[in-house]
Parts: sequence; C-alpha cells; structure tokens
Amino acid sequence: MPIARITVEIEIPHAQSLKDRRQAVRSIKERLRHGFNVSVAEMDEGLVWNRATLGIAAISGSASYLTGQCETLERALHSFSNQNGVLISDIYAEVIPE
Repeated sequence: MPIARITVEIEIPHAQSLKDRRQAVRSIKERLRHGFNVSVAEMDEGLVWNRATLGIAAISGSASYLTGQCETLERALHSFSNQNGVLISDIYAEVIPE
C-alpha cells in the first residue's frame, strides 16, 4: 500500500512565547486533520518559539490518489499559513510505493 509523507517547515514571526507558537501550530494541525483525514505530528522539540516542523502522513490503495492529495495539501497549507500569519520555509512531499 502506498504511503504519502510531507514534511513542512514553518516560521511564526509573530510568536513572542511558546503559547503563541502552540496556538499557530495547533490551528494548522487541526485544520489538516479534519479537512483531509491525514495524520499530523509536530516533529521538533519546540525549543524555538518562531519555528516548527510538521510531519503529515496518508495511506491509500492508489499512488495517483496520494499524489493528488499531496498537491491539494500543499495548496491548503499555503492558505492556512496565510490565515494564521505563518510563513512556510520548506515543503517536501514524497509518495512511497508499495
């Protein structure tokens, strides 16, 4: 079964505390989980207030479906980040075949 994974590095310029960081990251994670039925996890330790790394994973029987979902997720990430005042510094998407 193919697996899609996306790694997203974001910058949170308005974060002045760990609370600000958590709020921005939590908002993006919840919107992705509920809107796309994917798994989302924070991949760093959270020591830096203005940066975060998110990992997103999805599984499907079709690699072409996952490729399309990755493209849709990237567009949604840009939209969500603009709404939350977050900058995306890097996105890496990959579909791992069976």
